[in-house]
Amino acid sequence: MSDKQIYLSAEFKTRFPEYRNISIQADVVNRGQDEELWCEMQDASATIRTTITIDDIKHIPAIAATRNAYKRSGKDPNRYRPSAEALMRRIVKGEELYRISVLVDLINLVSIRTGYSIGGFDASKICGDVTIGIGRHEEKFEAIGRGVLNIENLPLLRDDKGGIGTPTSDEERTKLTPDTTEILIVINGYSGEEGLQEAADMTCSLLRKYASAANIRQQRCV
Repeated sequence: MSDKQIYLSAEFKTRFPEYRNISIQADVVNRGQDEELWCEMQDASATIRTTITIDDIKHIPAIAATRNAYKRSGKDPNRYRPSAEALMRRIVKGEELYRISVLVDLINLVSIRTGYSIGGFDASKICGDVTIGIGRHEEKFEAIGRGVLNIENLPLLRDDKGGIGTPTSDEERTKLTPDTTEILIVINGYSGEEGLQEAADMTCSLLRKYASAANIRQQRCV
C-alpha cells in the first residue's frame, strides 16, 4: 500500500498556526497482550500517581496546548477531554487503564509519557489521503467506546469517507484491531515542535520492540 499523505486544510492552518505533527507508518504484527509492555505501562502509571495531581495534568505543556486549541474553537476541554488528559486522569484517580492490544497499549504509553494526544489507525481501512480540518455541524462520527460524538469545531482528521480521528477519540471505522497489519499513527502537537521528534522516536522504538514493526516511515504534514 502506498503511503498516506497528511495535509492541513487552509481553515485549520489559520486557526491553529502553531500546530505541528509527525505521522508514522509501518508494517506491524498486533497481539492482544504483552506482559513486558504492560509492565512498562504500570511503571509509568506508578510514577504519574506519585508525582502528579489531578490539577497538574491540565498544565502539562502538550495537554495545556491541546486544551487551549479546544477553547479557541469554542469547545469545552472539560467535556471533550483530549485523550492524553483522560488517560492521565484515570491513572491519578487510581483507576486501571484499559488493556486493549499491543498497538493501542503502546500508543497509550507514549501519550502518558509525553502528554500528546495520538491517533492510531488501521491504514488499510483509510480511503485516500488524510486532511486535518475542523469538524462540521452534524458531521457523523462514532467514537471508539463512546458512541456518537459531537465533533463540531473539534480538530478532525478526515479521509475520503469522513472523519477518522480527533484529539479526544478515534473513529470506529478505522480503529486498530487484532487483524491490523499496517498502521498509521499521527502525533498531534498543538504546542509546536518541542518534544515532538522525541515522542515519534519513542513510538518507533516501541513499535519495533513490541509489534515487530518493519518498513517504518516518518513524515510531517504538508
